[in-house]
Amino acid sequence: MLNQSEGMEFNSKGYLADFESWNRDFAIKMAEANDVDLTDCHWIIIDYLRDYFTEYNIPPEPGIIIKNLSKQINPTGPCTRKHLEGLFGQGGCELACKIAGLPGCHCRGV
Repeated sequence: MLNQSEGMEFNSKGYLADFESWNRDFAIKMAEANDVDLTDCHWIIIDYLRDYFTEYNIPPEPGIIIKNLSKQINPTGPCTRKHLEGLFGQGGCELACKIAGLPGCHCRGV
């Protein structure tokens, strides 16, 4: 379980307070705490979320993720928001952003 004694601080909404303090161990622990086993597909999304936030200083909306990663996420068919959020279990889009160490999310409609 993640806690502040491990050097990680969270904002009032439960997101990592310092984007730069994120590391892959943090992501793995956050995923495990939420019963998500990270696969290559998860890492593609996590890396995309971090790259997008680094470039634009805002989290991407699900529609942007689907548009840019659809073939990598689901090469055999169309990728939908339901499929994307299914990868991150009950936490969906919000959990993906938390695991990626973003300070918030934009999880409204596609």
